[in-house]
Amino acid sequence: MDEILEILEKNSRLSNEEIAVMAGKTVAEVEAAIKEYEEKNVIVGYTALINYEETEKESVTALIEVKVTPQRGEGFDKVAARIYKFPEVKACYLMSGGFDLTVIVEGKTMKEVALFVAEKLAVQESVLSCATHFVLKKYKDKGTIFEKKPVDDREAIFV
Repeated sequence: MDEILEILEKNSRLSNEEIAVMAGKTVAEVEAAIKEYEEKNVIVGYTALINYEETEKESVTALIEVKVTPQRGEGFDKVAARIYKFPEVKACYLMSGGFDLTVIVEGKTMKEVALFVAEKLAVQESVLSCATHFVLKKYKDKGTIFEKKPVDDREAIFV
C-alpha cells in the first residue's frame, strides 16, 4: 500500500504539507496522489472515530451474523446491497465460514436494534437466519484504543 494511504488511514486531518514531509514527497505529488485515489474510488470517504461512551448520546452497536440464499446470477451482492442501504447499517461484510454476511448496526437502544432485525432484516426474502450480538464495550476500533491512559498523579520526592 502506498505510504500516503497509510498516513491518511491513521490521521486524515493532516495537511498535504505534513503528509509530504512524512512520506518524503513534494506537496504537489501528495495532492496529485490524493486526487487520483479519490477519482479511482480508492479513498471513499473521511470519517472521525468517536467514543460515544464519553458523550451524552445513547448508542448501541450490534454485530449480526446473517445467513442468506444468494440470488441467481447476482451472488451475494444484490442481497448485501438491499441490506446495506438501510440507514441503521454502518457496515456490511461478506464472510467465509458459518454465515454469509456480517452486518454492523447502530441504534439508540437494544430494543431499536432488535426491532430493526425483526422488522427489516430478518424479513428480507433471501435471509435465512440472523444471530445478533450486542457490543457491550469497545476497547479498540480501527486501530485506536478507547481506554483512557492512566494519569500518574504521584508527586516526585527528592532526597
